[in-house]
Amino acid sequence: MARNKLSETKIKAISKPGIYGDGDGLFIRVQKTGSRNWLFVYRRGQQRNEIGLGGYGQGTAPVSLPLAREKADAIRQQLARGEDPRASRNAIKPKTFGEVMEQLLTAKESEWTNPKHAEQWKMTLRTYAKPLHRLPVADIVMGDVKDCILPHWAERPETAARLRSRIQAVIDYAIAHEWRSAGNPARWGGLLEKVMPKRQKLSRGHHAALAYADAPQTIEALRHSSGTAARAVEFIALTVARSGEARYSTFAEVDVKAKTWTVPAERMKAGKEHIVPLTARALQIVEAMRQRATGDYIFGGAQDSKPISDTAMVKALRLASPDKAATLHGLRSTFRDWAGDKTKFPRDIAEMALAHAVGDETERAYRRSTALAQRRKLMDAWERYLNTDK
Repeated sequence: MARNKLSETKIKAISKPGIYGDGDGLFIRVQKTGSRNWLFVYRRGQQRNEIGLGGYGQGTAPVSLPLAREKADAIRQQLARGEDPRASRNAIKPKTFGEVMEQLLTAKESEWTNPKHAEQWKMTLRTYAKPLHRLPVADIVMGDVKDCILPHWAERPETAARLRSRIQAVIDYAIAHEWRSAGNPARWGGLLEKVMPKRQKLSRGHHAALAYADAPQTIEALRHSSGTAARAVEFIALTVARSGEARYSTFAEVDVKAKTWTVPAERMKAGKEHIVPLTARALQIVEAMRQRATGDYIFGGAQDSKPISDTAMVKALRLASPDKAATLHGLRSTFRDWAGDKTKFPRDIAEMALAHAVGDETERAYRRSTALAQRRKLMDAWERYLNTDK
């Protein structure tokens, strides 16, 4: 029987569900959902046997056409020697860290109520924990975990702390399912704390901030880029919003006539709806993004259903900024320093622009409408300052 009847082009062009042969027992099964899986079919007497060889172009270990042919050849050789190819496959294969990780992420889907939190978990484990992905989870030792988090230890301490914690969660999940019998090498107390280099204590809220004297230059550089990430960073600078508040913003949240952007409570750190006065340039950005949008998000990512990533935004900021350590969250400190040093606006107005609670509930309710008007004046002054580099 002829072999190698399929090609990558032919496989990708298949749209009708069914089984398509490559020759000599190798087939690809196309499901109604569009998923594709390799299988090897052979007969021993009257019995038909089928062996799965993995998914095509999917999952954490996709099987390409050349790899499927290689697996099929190995089975043919076993058959030629009179061996049972199913016997060796029935041996228990050790779970890799990557496999356990994906199962944990799937299990946690129902727990996440904040899309940003879910995306952070996935990005941290799929990107930063990649050195562990192919290792059998039962064999991972403390040195493996140390090598994985060490590159982020000094430069991104908060990222390193989250990475360690999430690696520990994956290994705990493996232990709970009896895929690992040893203890957890990612545990901090009494283990990793003994081998990691000393550094300053991790603390939240201390994000490298761009000096406000460099802010106009940075905004000017951002405007020379037509990318979505650059527009998102500029929008964050103009609105002093948190990254997650802006990334997940939708066109429906913007009232063009009122010149406001209403961030829903579930996306706010304080859990309360926040109305942001939009400057002329911020509105221009929204309109420009509307012209190119294919989805609901103002700053849509490569996939229509997802927003631009934090990573892309940080890259855009650091390309434009003279300070390569600057962070997105630090732009809020940049604004606050400028407001305190260079303007006569009341401290409370600057704090409310940052969505920080000021005064008691009665005072905040009484000042709400006045504060919006004053915050608009403050943000307009901030935009004028950012334009001074032109």
